[in-house]
Amino acid sequence: MMDLSTTLWLISFFVVFLGLSGYGIHRYSIIFLFLKHHRRHPQPKRKFAELPAVTVQLPLFNELHVVERLLRKVSQMDYPKEKLQIQVLDDSTDESVEIAQREVARLQADGFDVEYRHRIDRTGFKAGALEEGLATAKGEFIFILDADFIPARDILHRMIHHFTDEKVGMIQTRWGHINRDYSLLTRIQAMFLDGHLLLEQTARSRSGRFFNFNGTAGIWRKSTIADAGGWQHDTLTEDLDLSYRAQLRGWRFVFLSDVVTPAELPVDMNGFKSQQHRWTKGSVQTCKKMLAHVWRSDSPLLVKLEATAHLTSNFAYLLLVFLCVLMFPISLTETVIPSFVIFFLSWLVFVLATLSVIAFYITAQCALHPKTWWKEMVHMPMLMALGIGMSINNGKAVLEAIFNQKSAFIRTPKYGVERQRVAWQQSNYKAFKKNFPVFIEFCLAFYFTALVAHAIWSASWQSLPFLGLFMVGFYYVGLGSIPPLLLQALSPEPKNDGKLGSSI
Repeated sequence: MMDLSTTLWLISFFVVFLGLSGYGIHRYSIIFLFLKHHRRHPQPKRKFAELPAVTVQLPLFNELHVVERLLRKVSQMDYPKEKLQIQVLDDSTDESVEIAQREVARLQADGFDVEYRHRIDRTGFKAGALEEGLATAKGEFIFILDADFIPARDILHRMIHHFTDEKVGMIQTRWGHINRDYSLLTRIQAMFLDGHLLLEQTARSRSGRFFNFNGTAGIWRKSTIADAGGWQHDTLTEDLDLSYRAQLRGWRFVFLSDVVTPAELPVDMNGFKSQQHRWTKGSVQTCKKMLAHVWRSDSPLLVKLEATAHLTSNFAYLLLVFLCVLMFPISLTETVIPSFVIFFLSWLVFVLATLSVIAFYITAQCALHPKTWWKEMVHMPMLMALGIGMSINNGKAVLEAIFNQKSAFIRTPKYGVERQRVAWQQSNYKAFKKNFPVFIEFCLAFYFTALVAHAIWSASWQSLPFLGLFMVGFYYVGLGSIPPLLLQALSPEPKNDGKLGSSI
């Protein structure tokens, strides 16, 4: 006979199991849609007889290390000068203002139509800057680039002709990674992003599902932005918010998986955590704002279900946190619950949740690197461990969004890091993080160390790989957060307040 505590554990485990399995089934559905549609590359209806005017918007905030490269690369795009306007939307408070102004003057002397806008009142952060720039934007189409992105010379020519279809409102290119091989952390991040930027975007865009502008490296029809209500800054993911509003208005989006715009990945753990916190919190805020509108729309049921999985996907981090809490009681229930029941439940979780993650990222790497994909697989355990280790940081973001806790738009520092090593640690730009999540991460690391020891002592060998992933994940994230925190404690306060609006 089961006592009350065992019954409660079983109910809790079943709820967590259902949630994680549901998101696992969703990953399998994305794989299926990708494999079904990935060869159907979108083609423009025709080509413009005369190229339309394009405004390139460059939202900046304290981008000392990358702003010069950005303006140089934009000026090298082979779009006709008379059809191109460049807007530098600069909210900076440091010496990058002088660099931007110097580069703007140089471009103007070279005959470019460049508008420099510097805001002191940063209302709305990036969304506010983009919205203000639209007031003087001359182009019918708006190409948005964050400071660390490097556009190809022919990128506008490869995108613009898709707008000959008057129903197309936005074109998104795939992100590349200029510093993919810089460290283990950047390589794992690249694998994470490849899954989203290739599998999810391709599957959604080519199967008629909702998909989103990624905040940069994409081009909007100006009238689409206006029709959808403009840039709004009541969430931290203004790109996701506008994307859903526009598609609910009937606009069609196109994802060009073969057009790649490379950018810089965060090189330190706290930069990565800050970025993930903002993306996670913003997506839940957008979920609260837009999900009811999705269900009230006349979209097909399968589209609504996929949009629900898309907008709620970050709730999986809370489920991971709950799973951490439930780990230890499982060993105490074995005397009450038959071992074959525990074995069956564990394998269901593995097949529906864990195996779906492995299949998802293997599929992405096979598509991107068909001859060398297997070289990336050595990093798969660390990818899964990092995802687990981020559950406290991202779970906190989910809770903040649920309970309407306001927070600033914290930028992800960019250091101009490519393949070579640079002394980014000496930069004034830091990703400021509170210490409390790090404390919890270490507590869980020690907790899972004890569970691993218990599994070895009790000869529960089948649970060791699972428990080991949790242990390694929390140690990796926790230890990776310590050096920047020490540098922060030992260094004088920077001139800014740490609330450095973000590039992405």
